[in-house]
Order: sequence, then structure tokens, then C-alpha cells
Amino acid sequence: MKILLPPSEGKTAPDSFGDNRLDLGSLIFPDLCEARTEVMDSLAEVSAGEDAQSVLKVGAKAMAEVGANTQLSSSPAAESWQIYTGVLYEALGASSLSEAELARAAEDVLIFSGLFGVTGFADKIPVYRCSMDVKLPGLGNLGIYWKKQLAEPMDRMVGDQLVVDCRSGSYQKTWPGPAEQVLQVNNFTEKDGQRKVVTHFAKHARGELTGLLLRQPRPAETIDEVAEVAAQRWTVEIRPAEGRKPHQLDLVSK
Repeated sequence: MKILLPPSEGKTAPDSFGDNRLDLGSLIFPDLCEARTEVMDSLAEVSAGEDAQSVLKVGAKAMAEVGANTQLSSSPAAESWQIYTGVLYEALGASSLSEAELARAAEDVLIFSGLFGVTGFADKIPVYRCSMDVKLPGLGNLGIYWKKQLAEPMDRMVGDQLVVDCRSGSYQKTWPGPAEQVLQVNNFTEKDGQRKVVTHFAKHARGELTGLLLRQPRPAETIDEVAEVAAQRWTVEIRPAEGRKPHQLDLVSK
């Protein structure tokens, strides 16, 4: 089983006195070094420009992270799960995973990124700001750029395994995966018979489900096994794949 996650806008900078720095060759799929270097160089150029805020589609409060984009190679780095600290990652609770569970996460969890394409759970990265829907000079839309780059290495790594997809839309498009192997995770809140999607709660549910799956005595290998784990926490419904649309796992909160 592979679990696919989005990054988070919220990030925590590692200790500035640490020795770890970004090493592109140490990241998952080292054959993407050239592509990652192209994105880093273009991102650094944009981030140093006067129009950085508009090009990168960020608010004024995010400009400190935009500034960090200009010194990615020299900035302190830490494992991806320690850098990302948004709602999904708080719900996942990686800091409370055992060593064995962290090792499983390092093997089975992939985090998609506008800057790196995809990284492993334990890959060491610096703080940055770059979403997948940004357009960079010379590269264009990053979602389209990474879709071309990731097709072959992702197909090779996933093989015939089940994929639990906890990503949001722009990240899903970079590697949709075979519909018959992908289980897309959704969350709905239900009140008075009416269901709606609340982004905050959806992120939290996907993180919580990821944490539950990583804490199982053995990895889930089938859709029914994932649904059984999810049923510990939510009302669960499964919608089978149709054409190019993958299987859907609906987590219903009341």
C-alpha cells in the first residue's frame, strides 16, 4: 500500500544550528534532480522579484517563507513530516509514531510538492513556499510540469499496489494513478440528513486516517481492509471506480 499526501501551507523551520541541508540526490526518485534544480532556480528568481507575491499567489504574511525560497540549498533541513505542520499533519500525529511505524511511513507515504514533485515521509527538506498551481518562468504550470516528470517513476514504484489518495485536487492531477488501484479519500459532515464538505475537517480526517493506517499491526492491502480501519472512527461508504474515476472512500462525520 502507498499513501499519498499533499504538503501543507503551514511549515515549521528546523533548528538553524542543525547540520542537515538539502541534498537533492538523497530524495526519493534521485533521477528527478535535474527537474528539481530547474524548479528551484526558477522559484528563487521569482521569489527575489518585486512581483513575487502575485506570481506565487500568497498573502503578505507568507512573504518570509517566500524569502526562504532564495536560499533553499543553504537553509536547515529536516524530515518532511517535521517540516509540514498543517491541519492534516497535526491530525496524523507523526511525533507519536513508534520507530517501526515511522519506518513504515518512510516506506509507504509519499508527499506531493510544487517544489520537489514528490518526497518521501522522511526525506530532508527546508522550509519553502510554492504551491502546485503556480506558473514559473520557463516551466509554466507546475502541475503540468510535474505530471510529465512523475509518470514513469510513480508507475514504477506503485506497481500493482493499492493507493490511498489523501491529496487535494491540484496534487491529484500530477499523478492520478490507475483508477482500479486508487482509493480516493473524502470527508463529509452530516447534519439533518444534509452532507457538506468543510475543508478544515476534510484535511483533519485524511490526516487522522493516515495515522490510523500507520498504527495498524500490519499494513492494509485491500480497499475492504482500509474501510475496516476507517470504520473505527467514521461512518464509511465505498463507491466503486467508474471509468477513469477511482474508487471513493467517503468518511462521514456527524
